[in-house]
Amino acid sequence: QVQLVESGGGLVQSGGSLRLSCAASGITLDNYVIGWFRHAPGKGREGVSCISSSDSSAYYSDSAKGRFTISKDYAKSTVYLQMSSLKPEDTAVYYCAADDRITPWDCLYEHMDYWGEGTPVTVSS
Repeated sequence: QVQLVESGGGLVQSGGSLRLSCAASGITLDNYVIGWFRHAPGKGREGVSCISSSDSSAYYSDSAKGRFTISKDYAKSTVYLQMSSLKPEDTAVYYCAADDRITPWDCLYEHMDYWGEGTPVTVSS
């Protein structure tokens, strides 16, 4: 059974940092693209970043480039999203998702097979 469990969300001031974690079980990271998505009230679900199954190649949305970094720890079967220089518009529920048929550049929510429950991030101004 595939499980993705997010953690690390919370309340942070504008300009601050957070590191989100996605602990995966039932899959191996070298077979699945793992992505971070976010859903803010009144907005669509946005693909923030996706990391390759075979190496560290990654896609970043325009809003994430230069501020967010995705990485993975095979030993811990965990994917991280380090978020810096956070802005109020980054406020959203952040989800991790997995799929074994795509590349990181297919980082769209409709492509992903497995989802976590999400972790909320609130950035205050």
